[in-house]
Order: sequence, then structure tokens, then C-alpha cells
Amino acid sequence: MTPTNTDPEVVVSPRQKKAARLAEAASGGLKIILLKIVLLGIVDAIAVYALFVLVLKDEWLVAAIVAVVTLVVNWIYFSHRAIPAKYLTPGLIFLLIFQVFVIAYTGYIGFTNYGTGHNSDKDQAVQALMSSARERVPDSVTYRVTVVESLEGLGLLVTDPDGEVSVGTATSPLTEVDNAEIDSNVAVSVPGYTSLSFQDVLQRQGEVFDLEVPVSDDPNDGVLRTGDGSSANIYLSSLIYDEQADTMTDAETGVVYSDSGTGAFTSESGEELLPGWRITVGFDNFARAFGEESIRGPLINVTIWTIMFALLSVASTFLLGMFLAIVFNDKRMKGRKFYRIIMILPYAFPAFLSALVWAGMLNERFGFVNEVLFGGADIPWLTDPVLAKISILVVNLWLGFPYMFLVATGALQSISDDVVEAATVDGAKPWQVFRLIKLPLVLVTMAPILISSFAFNFNNFNLIYMLTGGGPRDTSAGINVGATDILISMVYKVAFTGQFRDYGLASAFTIIIFILVAVIAVVSFRKTKMLEDLN
Repeated sequence: MTPTNTDPEVVVSPRQKKAARLAEAASGGLKIILLKIVLLGIVDAIAVYALFVLVLKDEWLVAAIVAVVTLVVNWIYFSHRAIPAKYLTPGLIFLLIFQVFVIAYTGYIGFTNYGTGHNSDKDQAVQALMSSARERVPDSVTYRVTVVESLEGLGLLVTDPDGEVSVGTATSPLTEVDNAEIDSNVAVSVPGYTSLSFQDVLQRQGEVFDLEVPVSDDPNDGVLRTGDGSSANIYLSSLIYDEQADTMTDAETGVVYSDSGTGAFTSESGEELLPGWRITVGFDNFARAFGEESIRGPLINVTIWTIMFALLSVASTFLLGMFLAIVFNDKRMKGRKFYRIIMILPYAFPAFLSALVWAGMLNERFGFVNEVLFGGADIPWLTDPVLAKISILVVNLWLGFPYMFLVATGALQSISDDVVEAATVDGAKPWQVFRLIKLPLVLVTMAPILISSFAFNFNNFNLIYMLTGGGPRDTSAGINVGATDILISMVYKVAFTGQFRDYGLASAFTIIIFILVAVIAVVSFRKTKMLEDLN
């Protein structure tokens, strides 16, 4: 729009002019433009590759999100108006991927039966069940094949005994083709596929041996498998899937398994065929956590120990750090700088390495503590439930007090000497000066740090896992949990260790932990507002 004489005069401050010049300089110049084009080209190339993969896997929603985000990013960085968005976009994208998506996906998994035996969708579960029960048909026809490859992966170019040629992959059943190249009455290539040489088949024989190409859309028609890459036979499953009735029948025993809504084919006697598939189960995981005695008991014990561990860790590190800060803040002490350096040494080593060192020192048979300090005694520091908890608290005190010492030292040094002198002149004793003046002022500074320290120790996974691994194991529990496990380490074990992994239950535990920490943090911060009145 062209300015007119009636438009109000726009007043631009020197600061705004300087910002405009910097923005213009940053957005201009041939080198900057070329760099921008190169970086956006890399982003677009990655996005196009991701789109190909997502479309091939029928992930249309995610593909649409990737396409929209890519277009928005290109518009932002080629636009001359969206200057603030150019600085905010990278951070927002990482925030959405690593924070928002993770939280939302964890919440979603907490309401499903996702875990061992329920990892995929129903179609994949049917394929897996059929595959696990397949056997080669005796005296079946032998087909001449050529191993080929396409974007879908490996496949077979099949020549049947009548000379008809068809091609298929693990995800696409055999389809008849009429444009294949024939050599010695065997189809050796077809447009759209790359034929593997004999050397290629040898190098990838594991993939070739595991390859199963469906004969048709009906899984009951079986699959073709090859052992040498040149001939294939039909394999049929002893399980028969009835898509109309949605049942799976064992041809050998005659038992019928039906979809009863539990994420698996189940017989009338309650026997389940695994693998099953992933379904939404509502609040069932939360009901299991609080309803099943074998889970509720360990969950309560772990929750109590987690709160005690966090509270005792904060209290012990704060008290020791505060005491040392008071001692080394006394100007009458000589060599204070040297002692302060010594005090913060544990803080200088990575915590997980220190935990591993302590695990070796506390070893029952070969550890330094038993061998040297206790004359070769066999004290089970890490294998007895009570001693293991004490060991964890002591090691955490070793790791945590330097931080409290540094913060308390800074807080004490910020208190004016005039305040202390005035109290002394009024007749206050040293203990009264500390209790009524120094401690409240220090708490004003350290209260948020104590709360954050509580939250940190509430999820202090590294110490627990490196020192005791959560052990000793509670054999009476219905889940994989030990005497020193805290909630976060218990979640890790339920989700990622052991023979049976239950991601749904672990996600439900995660949501419970989030609620606990959020409630404690809100209450704590409200309580600390009373300390602000001291200022």
C-alpha cells in the first residue's frame, strides 16, 4: 500500500533500525542464499526419502505430517516476512518430536496391550501365526525361481511347470507377468525388478532362506520358499484362517480359536494363540497396577522406597553440604580454598562412573570395603535388601553433597555481615543467629534447588541401575522388580528386560510417576512461597 499524506507518521527507534539492518544483512548476500538453498535441499531430500518409506509402509498420516512440515519450513525460510519464525522453527520441531510426541505416544501406549506377543496389528499377527505353523507339502510341485529385488524388498520370479511366469514379494502375492525374459525355459528377469546373481544370493542367503512369497491373497493357499535361490516349494500352514468368521482353526486338533476382543485368537478353554495383536484396552493397565496383588504389592513397596530414597537423599546431602559450607565459610579456618577444592572432587567425576567404582568397592567377596576396612568379612552390601538400600543412600550422599555445599556456600556468602553483626550486638547467640537469620535466608535461595533435587532423585535411574541393578530380586513379585528398585528403574525393567516385556503396563507406571511428581512439585512450590515473605 502506498503511503498517503493522511497516514500517521511511524516513529522508529534507533534500536529497531539497528535490528532491521542486522536482519537485512543476515538475510542478504549471495553466500547466505546459497547456504540456505543447500541446507533446505538437504532437508527436502531427507523429507522425500522419508515420504517414500512411509508411503511404502502405508503410513499415510505420518507422511502427510512430514509433507506439511516440509512445505511450511520451505515457506518460512524463503519468506522475507517470517523472520522470528526462522529462529523458532528448529527448536519447535525438536520440541514436537522429542517432547510432545514422546509424551503423547507414552500416554497412548499406556492404554494398549502393547508388549511381548502383542507387537503388531492383526494382519501381521495372522501372517505370523500362519508362518509359524507352515510345513512343506510332501511331494509338492517344484517351481523354478529367480531371486529378484524391488523397493518392497526381495521377491521371487517364478516359472511354474506349465511355463507361466509370475512374480511376488513377501508383502505382495504372486502376480502373473507376460514380459519376463526367458532363458532355457526359466524366467530370469522382469521389468521393475533387479535379478540377483548367484554371488548375491550367497551373500544374502539368510534373507533368501527366510523369504516367503504368498501364493495368493488367501493365506490358506500357502507360500513359496526357496533354499537354494533356484527352486521353490509350497509350504502350507496347519492353521486355517477363516476371514469371514474371524477364526483360526488347528487342522490337526480341530480346535477353533476366535477373536474374543483380547488381542489374540482364543479357544473356548481360554488358550491363546500367540503372537496376538495390539488393541486399546482402556484403563486395564491401571486396573492391573492397582488391582492385581502380585503387581500392587511391589508397586506400593517401590513407591514408598522411591519417596524415602528421594527425601533421605535430599535431606542428607543438604545437611552435610550445609554443615561443610558453614565450617569452611568461617574466616578463622586456614586453608579454606584447598579444602573447598577437595570437597567438590566427587562432583567432578561422572556419576555413573562413580557408581560403578562404588559397586566394585562394595563387592561382597572382593571389594575394598570388606577386604581392607573389615578384615575380609563377607558383608552383603549390595545383595541384602536392607544393606543395599543403606549403600545406595551412602553412595548418593557421596555424589550429592558437593552440589549442596557449593550452593550453600554461595547463599551464605550473599548474607550481609551487617545483619549478623546487628543480631550479635542485640545479644543473639551463634546458634540463634544461624537458626533465626542465616538458615531462613539460605532456604529462600535453596528451596527451589531442594525441590528440583527431590525430583531428580525421584528418577535417579543411573545410580540404582549402575550400583545394584535394582536388586536383590523380589521373587514373590509378579513383575521383574528388586528391593532397591525405584519407580523409574522398575518401569525400565518392565518395558525392556526379561523374557516378557509389557510396554503398556510400563507406560501406565510412567503416567503414575508423572502424576506423583507433578503433585509433589506443585505442593512444594506453594509451600516455599511462604519463605519469599522473608525478603
